[in-house]
Amino acid sequence: MAEAMGTQMTSPDYHYGMGERVVLLGQKWIPRDEKCISSARRFVRDIALDWYTTEEVPDIAELLASEIVTNALVHGAVDFPTPSTLRIAVGRDGPVMTVDVYDSCITVPELRRADSLETSGRGLAIVETLSLKWGWNLHRHGKSVWFQLAAWP
Repeated sequence: MAEAMGTQMTSPDYHYGMGERVVLLGQKWIPRDEKCISSARRFVRDIALDWYTTEEVPDIAELLASEIVTNALVHGAVDFPTPSTLRIAVGRDGPVMTVDVYDSCITVPELRRADSLETSGRGLAIVETLSLKWGWNLHRHGKSVWFQLAAWP
């Protein structure tokens, strides 16, 4: 676990949480079904458009949400005996938009570098490259993986 903790791509003193200053713009629960990834993407994109983020943010938020939701569905809690859900929350703290994906798995995400011929393994590298910050938090009933974008002037 200590090795995995080193993959959290934020400074050690930085801790994100949907605190008092963060305004919740929307949240959605989806079943653990890969057919629902497009619904999660549309949800995040629509919030970015509805709240008049800067021009490129809806596309980037949609892409990064797709990567994190896909990771949660493919790698998180796949062996649970009962179906579980994912929760996607979008918040605003001043000029920053945060997208947070909660799942019931406590396995932390691992950033890896995919070889040029591999067909998967680039999702978190994309999130790292395009986001302002990203990271994960363990919770009592699972974890959340989040990213932030500079979305408003």
